[in-house]
Amino acid sequence: MLTNIIVWIILGAIAGWIASMIMGRNAQMGALANIVVGIIGAIIGGWIMSAMGGPGVTGFNIPSLLVSILGAVVLLFLVGLVRR
Repeated sequence: MLTNIIVWIILGAIAGWIASMIMGRNAQMGALANIVVGIIGAIIGGWIMSAMGGPGVTGFNIPSLLVSILGAVVLLFLVGLVRR
């Protein structure tokens, strides 16, 4: 169980960091924010992919990372809309 938590944190950090660079918010976010955005992004991305009939986050692999980045980008976009 501890390994799963560590994998979620690592995947979240990487996905959140890449998504923040894509959305141009890398300077505004710290490491903790990247982890939180990445983990929530993995949940959102998994939901989006399952709604489209595809696999969600299946583990620590490239397809799961891409799904997490997709969800994190969507999350940052929605947060940007709310903040305006």
